[in-house]
Amino acid sequence: MTAAASSVGPSGPAADPSEPADLSGHADASGPADPSRHSDGSGASGTDISGVSGPSRTSADRAGTSVRAGVPGPDGVPGPLAPARFALGGHTWKEIAHLLLNLPMALLGFTYVVTAVFTSGFLTLTVIGLPLLALSLLGARQLGKLERARVRALLGTRVDEPSPLPVTRTGGPAQRLWAALKDPVGWRTLLYDFIRLPWGILTFAVTLTSLFVLWPVLPFIARGLTNVDRAMARGLLSPSDELERRIAELESDRGVVVDTAAADLRRIERDLHDGAQARLVNLAMGLGLAKEKLLEDPEYAAAMVEEAHGEVKLALQELRDLARGIHPAVLTDRGLDAALSSVASRCTVPVRVTADLPARPAPAIEGIAYFTVSELLQNISKHSGARSATVDVWRSRNRLLIQVTDDGRGGARPDAGSGIRGLSERLGAVDGLFVVESPQGGPTVVTAELPWRDREEGRD
Repeated sequence: MTAAASSVGPSGPAADPSEPADLSGHADASGPADPSRHSDGSGASGTDISGVSGPSRTSADRAGTSVRAGVPGPDGVPGPLAPARFALGGHTWKEIAHLLLNLPMALLGFTYVVTAVFTSGFLTLTVIGLPLLALSLLGARQLGKLERARVRALLGTRVDEPSPLPVTRTGGPAQRLWAALKDPVGWRTLLYDFIRLPWGILTFAVTLTSLFVLWPVLPFIARGLTNVDRAMARGLLSPSDELERRIAELESDRGVVVDTAAADLRRIERDLHDGAQARLVNLAMGLGLAKEKLLEDPEYAAAMVEEAHGEVKLALQELRDLARGIHPAVLTDRGLDAALSSVASRCTVPVRVTADLPARPAPAIEGIAYFTVSELLQNISKHSGARSATVDVWRSRNRLLIQVTDDGRGGARPDAGSGIRGLSERLGAVDGLFVVESPQGGPTVVTAELPWRDREEGRD
């Protein structure tokens, strides 16, 4: 056959069809034997068994037997070897790297704790001790952040980042210092770094020894040690308890509410003293003079009474305005839509009011929404130079949304004036949001968000 005859040189004898073909890869006429020309047919040239029939094919070829890597086939020639690979998986190597890094990280943390705490503790006898301790707690937060990143990268365990240290809206440096000193995240991080030194030494020694002595069971040892690391990170580096964080927020908001209530009382007292009270005093004096002149000069007395009547009307108007500023009657009687339409009618620019509310919210939320829109419309009248404005109020799930837009000159910033900043603090005290978008040249869009609470039946 042609395929069998091609396995020898041209001067060699013809192959005997009764003998099996030589599949061992003997050299052809062009050169020495090529190891790639085996019975697997992978060579580009050499013995081609695909065309051999009958006795020329081995029994293994006829049965379609495959040759495993590194195991001799039917012709005695081993197949190709599988690629080499590590005995340990990539995740195990990451855990080993984490355990070996425990010692240097523990030395860094322990040195920081001893230096910072003991130095600041010794200096508490001076004025710089407590501020230095507060700075040490802030630095501990950064060490905790680094450790959480290491646990996330090498152990695949995500530990949530704690909330930033709350900044008190009111109070001086003493209150901010006290807030930093009682930071639970900083103190837990210091505790974590302090107790990590003996654990870091233990894990480093056990892991390094196991790499050379106990490597068959090293994956199990690494998994057990890193599980302890995961538990320590979750227990000491995770955010503070949600209830603790919420209590801190409520304490801060309570201070804002108290300050806002005190400011409102001072405003009411000032308005009464400078407005209605002054007019009533003037009215009493005018009526006293008219009484004295009643018999001597009735015409002059009548003119004074007429003037006093005008003062009474002005005093009543100021009292109505003051009552409206405290809580307008239309808000109690007819709801937020009518109250906003009333306050919009007193604005110096045309205002379109749209209220889409399926029901009335709780009186406290309704009052805050009213005063927010009233304050914003006053700012539009005084400072914006706008030609028109819109007020949109609607409910979205459990939130009451307010959006006030004007086409004025823009440039409004929450930190520029006490009015807008006061609104932001008032809304923040009830878990609300206050966002101002006011580029130079306008338009200005102010969005306020309040929690929706249903009005109780039978209560205003």
